[in-house]
Amino acid sequence: YTVLAGGTDFYPARVATPIAGPVLDISALAGLRGLSRIGGREDGGWRIGALTTWTDLVRQASSPALRALVSAAREVGGVQVQNQGTVGGNLCNASPAADGIPALAALDASVELSSQRGVRSLPVVEFVLGNRRTQLADDEILTAVTLPAFSDRAVSQFRKVGHRKYLIISIAMVAVCIDFDSNDRLDLCAIAVGSCAPSVRRLSTLEAAMLGTPRAGVRSRLSGLIDQPDVLQALSPIDDLRGSADYRRDIVRELVQRLFGELIDGAL
Repeated sequence: YTVLAGGTDFYPARVATPIAGPVLDISALAGLRGLSRIGGREDGGWRIGALTTWTDLVRQASSPALRALVSAAREVGGVQVQNQGTVGGNLCNASPAADGIPALAALDASVELSSQRGVRSLPVVEFVLGNRRTQLADDEILTAVTLPAFSDRAVSQFRKVGHRKYLIISIAMVAVCIDFDSNDRLDLCAIAVGSCAPSVRRLSTLEAAMLGTPRAGVRSRLSGLIDQPDVLQALSPIDDLRGSADYRRDIVRELVQRLFGELIDGAL
């Protein structure tokens, strides 16, 4: 059977085609919806119920550390889709161009997978295997997404590029999350890229190279690294009608630099 949440991808993909097999609609399970602090602590991480809609996130996620997720939520289709589409559905649908997944990956999110056998947790970057492929077992449902705790200094942001402003499939997208320690040196650096591989990719080589950089030196350090051949080695963009592989790489380089500049200046 197919477990259905928002259905914003399921039904459009089956226009004029009979639905094959049983469908289990879980959208009325209130316990799987909403954003809350883990353990009820203000300094704890976050738990996002699988049925949380993108509109819910826009309204409830006020922390600067979660800004990338809110920005991504505003890019998911139109308002009607944001009102109906869910975080869990976006992950299980596993489109390479899914707007929410890079933001979750940059925030070190994990998925909670539940079955009669128990509950297991996987990082988002491991859960999504490729185009429409995940590690969800036949007897499991995705019940929640969890995020770690961040300091009050942590900030994040998300950007995507397409052929028009709204209601587009992205050519490339980037989410960045950073934090600075008490000496104003970069001690958290997460960069996730979507639409440039079969699934979301973290730029781990660049992340590691940026750690420890003083705030004042972030721009110059990044400028010296971004064009190195190994920095984007995790990506495997394709040539298609929306853009060439080289164009996608250029977009990623540009978006990474823009987001870092805006985040370190506090301009977001």
